[in-house]
Amino acid sequence: MSSPPTARSFAPVLRSEWLKIRTLRSLLGALLALFAATTAFSAIAGVSETSDPEFDPLFMALSGVAPGQIAAISFGAMAVSSEFHGGGLRLSLAAVPRRGRWFAAKLLAIGVPTLAVGLVTAFAALVVGRAGLGDAASGLSTGEQTRGVVGCAVYLTLMALFAAGVAALLRSGVGALSLIIPFILVVSFVIGDAAGAGVADFLPDRAGQAVLYETPDRTLGPWTGLGVTALWTAAAVTAGTWSLRRRDA
Repeated sequence: MSSPPTARSFAPVLRSEWLKIRTLRSLLGALLALFAATTAFSAIAGVSETSDPEFDPLFMALSGVAPGQIAAISFGAMAVSSEFHGGGLRLSLAAVPRRGRWFAAKLLAIGVPTLAVGLVTAFAALVVGRAGLGDAASGLSTGEQTRGVVGCAVYLTLMALFAAGVAALLRSGVGALSLIIPFILVVSFVIGDAAGAGVADFLPDRAGQAVLYETPDRTLGPWTGLGVTALWTAAAVTAGTWSLRRRDA
């Protein structure tokens, strides 16, 4: 049975967007940095001694996601912002006049490799993190570790798509990175200290990272936290789509 016309027309657009990502070294470098930074910092955290007897072993093993997410955010932002240089967006829209279809293909071309690399990265981080923790991580169940790995990959994917939406809204990768990275590194913690943990738990980064804990001591559970991050991502993507449809290429 032949594919529906919409599927046949979408596939070439998706292949084109994936080709763009494969041929830009900076984007491949961002995915490599995602793997390297996350696993390296998880390894360091794993061998570091902790004076807190109640530390969370799952989060400690996957704690490299904190610096690693910067690479995922950079990947999403740069993949979109590359279209705003040298008339790239005009050429893309000349080939695909339906802007919504083009942006959907772009987001899929960003999300799928981020998810794939995120799964490999989270698994590697867990392995090296657990090796460093030794007996301290022996109590982690298979279900908890699986949830941590899958949840980590989904979180990284959502943050990459969140950055893609913001970059489309601002029409600038630098603008998106200048907004998002200081927010997750500084502002998120300042808000948490000033307004209390309950408010900070609903911020996109803090909410999604609940899935990295063996026993989240937060307002949101592991999957509800990812759900909140997904809502932030959906809002950013919607705003980016609106900007693409309303503004000239």
